[in-house]
Amino acid sequence: MTGMHRFANPTRFLRIANAVLPWFAGLTVICFVAGLYLGLITAPPDYQQGETVRIMFVHVPAAWMALFVYSVMALASAVGFIWKHPLNDLVAKTSAPIGAAFTFLALVTGALWGQPMWGTWWVWDARLTSVLVLFFLYLGYMALWQAYDNPVKAAKPAAILALVGFVNVPIIKFSVDWWNTLHQPASVVTMEGPKMGNEFLIPLLVMAAAFKFYYLTVLIYRLRTEISARKIRALTLAQVEG
Repeated sequence: MTGMHRFANPTRFLRIANAVLPWFAGLTVICFVAGLYLGLITAPPDYQQGETVRIMFVHVPAAWMALFVYSVMALASAVGFIWKHPLNDLVAKTSAPIGAAFTFLALVTGALWGQPMWGTWWVWDARLTSVLVLFFLYLGYMALWQAYDNPVKAAKPAAILALVGFVNVPIIKFSVDWWNTLHQPASVVTMEGPKMGNEFLIPLLVMAAAFKFYYLTVLIYRLRTEISARKIRALTLAQVEG
């Protein structure tokens, strides 16, 4: 707990973040270049999906990140709500637009894959519908922050929404197991191990790493901007009151 309190200090956090930011940015570029090369050039067409399989190298990591980012938001919101750490509220706030973008990308690429494979752009099955609900949760969370002029007052209701909405994350994860859906079940993380060959698995994991490093890079950029804006706002209020 002491370590968590130590890293919750904005000044200390920024010092660490500025040190790791170039590494995250560099790894993002390297992983994206390698992943796109492996996925678009070296990976063979799938025997069932043909060239359409290449959409999965973007769709699957985007879907993973949609769930991961919301989980980060919920965890950060819980810490901020319980221990009153403003930095955790900022982590949740600045993560939301990134997570919404990942979710939108997952929905769009899923539709692009579904049309040739299922013969339709959209079906109201459990997986697709719950991911759409996740997208609306992101939008609602961001709208809630914007509804308050005072960010301190906005943090608490936003945290409650993030925590309540987290119930949708396991629903998305296990929807293909709980209900009969068109969406295919898990093929990477299973009890029997991955159900795909290395020619597809490796590009998929490299792209997943690229998305993860991209999230961390953009998160740090957004956090720096948000912390600076908070400092400017505090100084302005102090001058007005003085």
